[in-house]
Amino acid sequence: MRWLGLAIVVTIVLAIISLFVGVSDVSLGALLSSSPEDRPMQVLLISRIPRTLAIILSGASMAIAGLVMQMVVRNRFVEPSTAGTTESASLGFLVITLLAPGWPLMGKMLVSALFALAGTALFLRILRSVPLRDVLLVPLVGIMLGGIIGAVTAFIAYRYGLMASLLAWSMGDFSGILRGRYELLWIGLACCILAYIAADRFTVAGMGKDFTTNLGLNYQRVMVLGLIIVSLVSAVVLVSVGSIPFLGLIVPNLVSLMVGDNMRRTVPWVALGGAGFVLACDIIGRIVRYPYEIPISVVVGVIGSMIFLFLLLRTRRYAA
Repeated sequence: MRWLGLAIVVTIVLAIISLFVGVSDVSLGALLSSSPEDRPMQVLLISRIPRTLAIILSGASMAIAGLVMQMVVRNRFVEPSTAGTTESASLGFLVITLLAPGWPLMGKMLVSALFALAGTALFLRILRSVPLRDVLLVPLVGIMLGGIIGAVTAFIAYRYGLMASLLAWSMGDFSGILRGRYELLWIGLACCILAYIAADRFTVAGMGKDFTTNLGLNYQRVMVLGLIIVSLVSAVVLVSVGSIPFLGLIVPNLVSLMVGDNMRRTVPWVALGGAGFVLACDIIGRIVRYPYEIPISVVVGVIGSMIFLFLLLRTRRYAA
């Protein structure tokens, strides 16, 4: 509990730092010497606070989505971006944008979530049909499926002149977050709470269908609940800020190395780890090329890929 409190403090410190990093002068002195109508206070209320909340919500929810997916699939190397879920959500968002461009963002998000659910279900169906003798083949199948869905999405976007929009969805970026444009991410927080409530069920489901059934739980219901959580989170984050790669993979694995596999115990750590990791990456992206900004998907992709390689090599070494 003491270490968890320390993690909370570190996350709060990173959130405070995030509020004061940027091109506009939003220092503590400027805020104290300005009125609510002056520029520093307006930038803080309209841009900085919503951006920081969006970072925390998206980081925590994507990390939890990765943890849930790993429990459902029973593989440590899957997450929405390595199982075709994110690509399916992008396809759904593109389709509804073409067919009903005037729909509200909530409606588009729900359609994107349905496509993400269908894509994840297809991934699980393929896994049941293909004998996999190596844990590393599971994310490989997901990456191949995601590549196929991504190619279809790119073709449709090219055919209808929406390549720029597709690039914006696939490139996670918090620079455009303003008040009124991030509120859908609170759905991700609700999914995190739901995952914590059902944590014991997911832990049991991660031990296999027969074991779950013998304990009196409905395995299919637990699986469906997990898929719904993953799909909703993936769609909400994609619609709000774009794709953030590797987040749902590296954070749950690092937390598992430290505190074990009991999901009820790991959910708070994973949520804090995801929020803190994205906060740190976003701060790095804003100061490396100041006053310009590196998209969060690039920073997370570079750091996340290095951690992913470390986890792969570690798995191979211990397997040998």
